[in-house]
Amino acid sequence: MVEDNGSIRTLSVDIGGSGVKALVLDVTGQPVTERGRLETPQPAKPDTVINAIAVLAANQGEFHRVSVGFPGVVRHGVTETAVNLDRDWIGFDFQTALANKLNKPVRVINDADMQGLGAIAGKGVELVITLGTGFGSALFVDGKLVPNMEMGHHKFRKGDTYEEQLGRAALEKIGDKKWNRRLQKAIASLEHLFNYDCLYIGGGEAVRVNLQLPLNVKLIPNITGLLGGIALWRD
Repeated sequence: MVEDNGSIRTLSVDIGGSGVKALVLDVTGQPVTERGRLETPQPAKPDTVINAIAVLAANQGEFHRVSVGFPGVVRHGVTETAVNLDRDWIGFDFQTALANKLNKPVRVINDADMQGLGAIAGKGVELVITLGTGFGSALFVDGKLVPNMEMGHHKFRKGDTYEEQLGRAALEKIGDKKWNRRLQKAIASLEHLFNYDCLYIGGGEAVRVNLQLPLNVKLIPNITGLLGGIALWRD
């Protein structure tokens, strides 16, 4: 680690079911490089995804530490679920493996949690959902993360989960109009469930949202999932 804290740079990585993205942030959390992206390897096993991250990292210039958003439950750097990747991730010590590969300190968190850290105001009850290959979620109370909340795999309607009703496969099957109607029902359901002060909607498919949103519901750009990486190092 460099001695001058003002010059510390963080490689921020966002792993999705379809793409792996990376950019470098300065100590204030501002991007200092252009976002790099590679298709998520198929099959998306740990070694192939780690290799993809190494390729992205090599093209991002100097950095001193790494933050990663991962699409599943992460506990102490170990990935416990990976519905949209590969079963080999279950019980995998991702944090240690990536640190060894890049020879840098690494911190790993759920991808929706990292997106939320880049979006929230830090006041009241704030809910984040991410619409992409799957359906991610993160809940914050006065800026504090409620960990390991995988709401996407809970029942939503007609016996289906939020992910089954609103994930990319459903969107491609039913089209934008019907998908937006489902999303509107989901927003109403989540408001009753969490009584949130603000709901943030992000992820790669948030650009397909075409609704009159309530005043306390905000769309956030997909890059927020990378910008939240700086928060992992705020001890």
